[in-house]
Amino acid sequence: MSEDHPQVVHEYRNWTLDSTRWERFRPRDDDIVIATPYKSGTRWMQLIVVSLIFPDRSIHDVLAERPLSHITPWIDLPHAPLDGVIDGLEAQAHRRFVKTHLPLDGLVYYPGVRYIVVHRDARDVFMSLWNHHASYREGIVEAFSVPGADDIHTFWREWTTRGWFPWESEGYPYWSNLRHSQTWWDYRRLPNILFVHFNRLLEDLRGEILRVAAFLGIPISAEDAGRIAHEVTFSTVKEKADTSFSGMGGMFVGGAQTFFYKATNGRWKAALSEAELVLYEAAAERELTPECRRWLESAVYPSRPD
Repeated sequence: MSEDHPQVVHEYRNWTLDSTRWERFRPRDDDIVIATPYKSGTRWMQLIVVSLIFPDRSIHDVLAERPLSHITPWIDLPHAPLDGVIDGLEAQAHRRFVKTHLPLDGLVYYPGVRYIVVHRDARDVFMSLWNHHASYREGIVEAFSVPGADDIHTFWREWTTRGWFPWESEGYPYWSNLRHSQTWWDYRRLPNILFVHFNRLLEDLRGEILRVAAFLGIPISAEDAGRIAHEVTFSTVKEKADTSFSGMGGMFVGGAQTFFYKATNGRWKAALSEAELVLYEAAAERELTPECRRWLESAVYPSRPD
């Protein structure tokens, strides 16, 4: 592969991530990969793509037949039996779409695959992640050896100053968030990578659905985009979450209602002190180029470099 294309330089393996599982993946030229760090709109984008791939059915009818994790699996999740994941993908006759939480330097890149990369301001990511992490059921914590966190302030300090892997400096106890964004940003010139920002999904969901559909080469009318937008608004998804995502009850206290929490930004302003926000400034300075940081904080779409 050309040096102008991404290369795998790191292996990511911890309690919630295993990049080596991608060695079993055999791509098709029209495959779609939804790539996010975490808590940045992963399921939101998955539901949008479900609607585009199955245009004649409602999302909730589709999910009533098969869980989202079977339709669009998370390949790098170490706890799901890999044979079943791969066999399920090979059996799919529709256009396939999978998700990954891997930084691009740990993921095999395929020129024929379409990558939808969703990012969000790291401070908003953190607030959503804290709710996620603090809501695990006791059995999940024990079964998967989930690292603990006493309170939001301890969690913030660890998350902004410590990495799980030796080449990371933030993201603990999961994996990098800022560095993840930068690894994808560095290859934004590639025509098969589309950047989507969480804030733009909040502000102009119909417009973003049209952008995604055009990128995937899926014809769609403005009317259909409006219908899909209604189906995937946060309020609609949360209203139907207990039915569409019933399996979350075994993982989180409060089940799907906890997982689909608020989808709002700016909560960090009331939760974190000025001294604590200095830690974010230092992490952003270490891990991000000024252009990538501007993208994450402003949601202004990047132009492709020459």
